Amino acid sequence: MSEERWEVIEEVYGELQAELLRGLLEAQGIQVVLNQEGAGRAYGLNVGHLGQVQIMVPASSIGDARRILEDYYAGKFETADDEQFEDNEDDETGQDN
Repeated sequence: MSEERWEVIEEVYGELQAELLRGLLEAQGIQVVLNQEGAGRAYGLNVGHLGQVQIMVPASSIGDARRILEDYYAGKFETADDEQFEDNEDDETGQDN
């Protein structure tokens, strides 16, 4: 039985950004492991070397994961519903665009 190899697909600063990307990838069916220096995690750091979080995926999923992240950074996950939501908020507060 061979173990699956895990590869770093992205490095971000802060656990919040890492968790957001993990949720995105997992919603697309890709397993994710987050790896952060123990001291950085214990102290809740999100800057510098200790705040860096590695996002790791199985080597067999790396191509799909890269495409998903590229689409995310290109804004392809934003929808017309997001714009509608923003318009409704402006209407409720009486602000114009």
